[in-house]
Amino acid sequence: MTAPVFVVEEVPAGPRYVLDGPEGRHAVSVKRLGTGEAVVLTDGRGGWADCVVTAAEGKDRLAVEVTRVSAEPEPAVRITVVQALPKGDRGEVAVETMTETGVDAVVPWQASRCITQWRGDRGAKSLAKWRSTAREAGKQSRRVRFPEVADAMSTKQVAELLAGADLAVVLHEDRDTPSEALATAALPATGSIVVVVGPEGGVSPEELALFAGAGARPYRLGRSVLRTSTAGTAAVAVLLARTGRWA
Repeated sequence: MTAPVFVVEEVPAGPRYVLDGPEGRHAVSVKRLGTGEAVVLTDGRGGWADCVVTAAEGKDRLAVEVTRVSAEPEPAVRITVVQALPKGDRGEVAVETMTETGVDAVVPWQASRCITQWRGDRGAKSLAKWRSTAREAGKQSRRVRFPEVADAMSTKQVAELLAGADLAVVLHEDRDTPSEALATAALPATGSIVVVVGPEGGVSPEELALFAGAGARPYRLGRSVLRTSTAGTAAVAVLLARTGRWA
């Protein structure tokens, strides 16, 4: 079992550090870590420190000794998923599983066929949930570089994002629209891949045309049609395997 991960503002340089606050409480009162156990402290931006517990103090203070400080480099190929807003809590499910799989960034998208609408306070709360989900899933999956969850984008903004990608992908299952299998697509050796996942109602013809004008092409994952909350995770898995990041 790999060491549990806890988030800090700045990675400690050593030799000693006290983890307190909510993360300290989780380590002491929930995980019940004790002297001699290994932990990892990360800033979620690629930096981390391997540590050994020296003492648990009270209910929310964990004293550790720093044994090594490291940094994970930026990936050669960065993978971003533009996720159309699903109904209910399926958005958090999508963010959670994509984070566990290894996505680098998630962009909420208000597609024309989305039933869910992010407006006002509801939009702000929903975005906060997505970001919190990415943080917690990053910890659970022992990541030290958590995915960025961007502000929600309009279709025009998504097109601009696609125009700047080295590979722009729109997952599309329409039998009347010729598409290539993502498993055989030519991938860049470096740069960025942006994958658009439409809503349950699919990407509209107008959106598809706008994205095509930005350089995006339609791709399929396989013969079966996945839900919007699972398609992004499947696409990320395919890309991570093919780019060598799962090697």
